[in-house]
Amino acid sequence: MDYNGFSEATERIVSNVERAVSGKREGVFLAVVALLAGGHVLIEDVPGVGKTLLAKSLARSISGDFRRIQFTPDLLPADVTGTNVYNQGDGQFEFWAGPVFANVVLADEINRASPKTQSALLEAMEEASVTVDGVTRRLPEPFGVIGTQNPVEHEGTYPLPHAELDRFMVKMSLGYPDGEAEVDLLRLASDPVASLGPAVSLPEFAEMQALVEEVHASEAVLRYVVSVTQATRKHEAVHLGASPRASRMLLAAARASAAAHGRSYCIPDDVKALAPHVLSHRIIASSNGSGGDAGGVVRDVLRSVPVNEAV
Repeated sequence: MDYNGFSEATERIVSNVERAVSGKREGVFLAVVALLAGGHVLIEDVPGVGKTLLAKSLARSISGDFRRIQFTPDLLPADVTGTNVYNQGDGQFEFWAGPVFANVVLADEINRASPKTQSALLEAMEEASVTVDGVTRRLPEPFGVIGTQNPVEHEGTYPLPHAELDRFMVKMSLGYPDGEAEVDLLRLASDPVASLGPAVSLPEFAEMQALVEEVHASEAVLRYVVSVTQATRKHEAVHLGASPRASRMLLAAARASAAAHGRSYCIPDDVKALAPHVLSHRIIASSNGSGGDAGGVVRDVLRSVPVNEAV
């Protein structure tokens, strides 16, 4: 597959998902880019705008195995990762895999589970593996987590720890559809995912992920990425800036976006387009009255950090 073929395959995936998630092309494209870059997606939005539908449609479009985990206060880590069960027949323990063993995992209302249970995803999201009773098992490839949370209900919820937020490549919202898109939504079947076929095969999607890693990033682009993330750490309105992991994820997302547009190289505009979605949720604004929120900090940084002329 070349990068023109990559762009065409990305368009097929996005268009296929749009058949179920009407009028949300930008959000769909962002989620596809994150998965192509080997990342995870956090969707924060009100109920009923298609968060679950997006996750299911993405899994169907890439021919992937889909599992949904409904996060609740009584959910245990073993309910996510799996556990060893004693088999009386042969007198041995056997491993029963949890729902995290899938290509696309929906962590629905992830902030309703306790921090102990939320932490069950940390190894999976960072290393694509799960360790139970000292035995490490690899997760299927490709692997991606799509987490959701509701921004308007906070009773009985636990804020995501920063270590987990930092593992989500992008954070986004879908928002309400416009009038015409909502009319199109009413024309859909009760289960629009059921009528979706795959847009690419799972091996093809894995090949696309491998091709993303070959997208060229010049020395100037690398330095621009680092300059942007370092600027968030020095900003007067920031208590905690973006981590080095954020730099790696921003570059990976920029490479995936470049490939999705049919290019074998990434440019500063790729970085600028992805930076608000990759960096904002990693920044903790200061509480000393200096003003500004995380999104404003990122916009300010993108305006102030010069693009190297060598680019």
